[in-house]
Amino acid sequence: MLTKEIKLNDKIKFGSNSPFVLIAGPCLIESEELIDKTAATLIEITTKLNIPFIFKASFDKANRSSIYSERGPGLEKGLEMLSKLKEKYMIPVTSDIHESHQAKIAGEVLDIIQIPAFLCRQTDLLIAAAKTQKIINVKKGQFLAPNDMENIVIKLKESGNDQVLLTERGTNFGYHNLVVDMRSLPILQELNVPVVFDATHSVQIPGGLGITSGGNREYAPVLARAAMAVGIDALFLEVHPDPVNALSDGPNMVKLDHLEEILKKLKKIDELVKLDVGS
Repeated sequence: MLTKEIKLNDKIKFGSNSPFVLIAGPCLIESEELIDKTAATLIEITTKLNIPFIFKASFDKANRSSIYSERGPGLEKGLEMLSKLKEKYMIPVTSDIHESHQAKIAGEVLDIIQIPAFLCRQTDLLIAAAKTQKIINVKKGQFLAPNDMENIVIKLKESGNDQVLLTERGTNFGYHNLVVDMRSLPILQELNVPVVFDATHSVQIPGGLGITSGGNREYAPVLARAAMAVGIDALFLEVHPDPVNALSDGPNMVKLDHLEEILKKLKKIDELVKLDVGS
């Protein structure tokens, strides 16, 4: 389904039957060394495969299951690290904000501001994000139907920003489980916004390990292939060189060494689907 085109720069645009954009990186900024190593590998892979790429990592995981869980370097230090990475590799970057006051300072560094699924209906947060005039990527709440996102799109547009992406990341299914209804993707696209599929959070088991979330990373590529076959504008993947020892979301992150082969298959599916749409 064709959606409104949103242009980030001369090389990256979302929607309007464009090739899918990859948004990827580790869940958390664990260290400067980690994000540098991960970004360098991601750039190498996406350049080789000619896939538009945006780096993602969180400066603060404010919605962790436990108060004892690692949260990251925080707003100021985290943005400083992302800014250095952006300048070094000349790549766009994104991260999530959790409070309204973070929007303005984050907007000075981030190319896309991400709104977490748990906070997708927070009006003041959306308004503050909209005022930055950056592209806003809103993750669909696990508790919402896809057509419920129309009100969120309207909040952003009425706040003066129509550069909106919507991300599907699974829906609550009983306790400690998520499912993905692939019908959600075209329903979201009917709102005339580019749609992102988050394959790694969709295989998360929220709170499944007690003080942390579990996950089934082996199913992330499966869901990604299914979403690509439906037709999406971007793919969100959290990747890590060593997911087993990651400080956040390890059980559902894709191992960096496996990414290239996964992307090769996804690119073929994307090209086939969009050739069909364009014909």
